[in-house]
Amino acid sequence: MLENDNGTLRAVAWTEVCPWLNLVRAFRMAISFRVLPLAAVAVLLMLCGWAMFGHVFSIDAEAEPWMQPQGGSPWLAIDTAVADRPEMPKVPNVADGDRLALAPTAWTAFDPLLGTWAHLSRPLWAALVSPEAKPSYLACLLLCGLWSLAIWAFFGGAISRMTAVQLACDERVGWAAAMRYACSKWASYFAGPLFPLIGVLLAALPAFVLGLLIWAGGFGVLLAALLWPLVLLAGLVMATLLLGLVFGWPLMWGTISTEGTDCYDALGRCYAYVFRRPLHYLFYAIVAALIGALGWLLVRSFAAGVIGLTYGAAGWLAGGDQIGAILEGSDSLGPVGGVGAALIRLCAGCVKLLAVGYVYGYFWTASTAIYLLLRRDVDATEMDEVFLDEDASEESYGLPPLGTDEAGAPIANDDIPEVEPEDDPEDDPEPSEDPREEDPREEER
Repeated sequence: MLENDNGTLRAVAWTEVCPWLNLVRAFRMAISFRVLPLAAVAVLLMLCGWAMFGHVFSIDAEAEPWMQPQGGSPWLAIDTAVADRPEMPKVPNVADGDRLALAPTAWTAFDPLLGTWAHLSRPLWAALVSPEAKPSYLACLLLCGLWSLAIWAFFGGAISRMTAVQLACDERVGWAAAMRYACSKWASYFAGPLFPLIGVLLAALPAFVLGLLIWAGGFGVLLAALLWPLVLLAGLVMATLLLGLVFGWPLMWGTISTEGTDCYDALGRCYAYVFRRPLHYLFYAIVAALIGALGWLLVRSFAAGVIGLTYGAAGWLAGGDQIGAILEGSDSLGPVGGVGAALIRLCAGCVKLLAVGYVYGYFWTASTAIYLLLRRDVDATEMDEVFLDEDASEESYGLPPLGTDEAGAPIANDDIPEVEPEDDPEDDPEPSEDPREEDPREEER
């Protein structure tokens, strides 16, 4: 007699019970070799641009360490992100502003997600809250912000596109397809965060006008006082726009990469999700920050272990003094040896650059996962719904159409052999024995 096991629990879909577990999948995406190179190249380009603008506008590296760390050398900033040997991370001193320092240094020890968010937002935010600064400093901040936005509009769009498709459909998108998608949507990625800033400037126009009245003094101050409630309304509009932008701009990348829409839809969803589900957003951000912090400790220690074990194994025969000279760039190696030491340090720096790429790669993968979770909470849209373009170059994993062979068995159409039809003699009319025989109808006529 067969046992009735209809009530037996065979498996649990943990991602359905606890949807936030998709953030763990975002971490797995961030440490993959499809994401790390893209993020590493973007980090290097961003830091090079910041160092260039800081040099052009003569920005003091000591006054703005987040812009020109290590005396304005981006490569040295990356080189100090990961130690040459595994070590315990140092706790950043928040009071001294370490949390807002350059991403590959202090704050990445514990919060790569929140630190990356603050680091990428720093230039434009500093330009908004520092109107009394020198024009050269404001110009440098604006150029740094636009440069970062242009870089991550492409690389961040490609990373978020790969994340959205893999989290939703469990299908992998290659570099070529992701970059083509990012190119086609680059304008939307770039313009998304700029539209709220334009709205803030427009809302600030009444305050500018009243500022002129106050500057005139006398009757102008009285008139400005009467119109001050209107300025407060404009301030409310500015605060609302900035609040949604500051906390929701990473969701714009997830919107465009998932829905295939433009920046207008990204703006609407961004503000709707931030203001309608703020506690959900905060919970997902905290969980993502914890996962990212543990992942950064793992990635940082692993990269330091790779570099340290390589130096240690070579030092068994080369000697500790020679390895120390290579690490310090000593002149004792001579001109030729100095070139070789520089190449060795460059190879080690590439490993460190990949480790730093994890920080930014995880930021975009986690942001896309958080967008999918918020979309599920607000719009009741399932996680597996994602826009897939019909580009022929996009990889497809569907089954080929089915057909039947000569015996009537099902077979894929791609495998059906092409059989040339044979001529049936019964279908052809029999030739007349005598071509000169007259048609009987002719005789009747």
